[in-house]
Amino acid sequence: RMEVLQQAIGLDKVPSTWEALAYPCLRPLGLWFLNLLERYKQLSDWTIELALPKVTWLPGLFNPQSFLTAITQTTARKNDWPLDRMVTQTEIPRRQAEEVSAPAKEGAYISGLVMEGARWDERSGQLDDSRHKELFAKMPIIVIKAVPIEKADVRDTYTCPVYRTQDRGHTYVFSALLKTKAPPSRWVMAGVALLMDVV
Repeated sequence: RMEVLQQAIGLDKVPSTWEALAYPCLRPLGLWFLNLLERYKQLSDWTIELALPKVTWLPGLFNPQSFLTAITQTTARKNDWPLDRMVTQTEIPRRQAEEVSAPAKEGAYISGLVMEGARWDERSGQLDDSRHKELFAKMPIIVIKAVPIEKADVRDTYTCPVYRTQDRGHTYVFSALLKTKAPPSRWVMAGVALLMDVV
């Protein structure tokens, strides 16, 4: 085991024994360790106040699906809505993370996502084609909240899959509804997705 560990460290790879117990990540060992420290800092800061942060760095959570479930459950309890009739909905406000002074009244502000295959046009507030030679576009903060199925606004939106890594598939987390004037098939054909971690 020590030889395997030594070899992995020498090649700047995350040792398989660590990888088996960790979150999905494609980073080399050095960047993986820095990412682990950032995750620890977010959780450490969160436990000091024991309140929802103003903006949650979603990729920094070990299990982001649990966070999304908590948003749904909290909203359902607060409004006395049936949990099995709830869906998550996303909105992109026209402000930066630094401008947020308090947690969202409904749901939560999340950050840390990047888009592959397109970009978010902040002026028009909708999806747009990628810029030339830009593989990944940083997303602004997103408000994620839970609403009853019948109140979900899906008009003029693209149901964008969110993945933990560039491997996609097995790292699927949830789907974000993003405003678009183009038909959703355009973004499906372009392979547009939101990613939590890129190398």
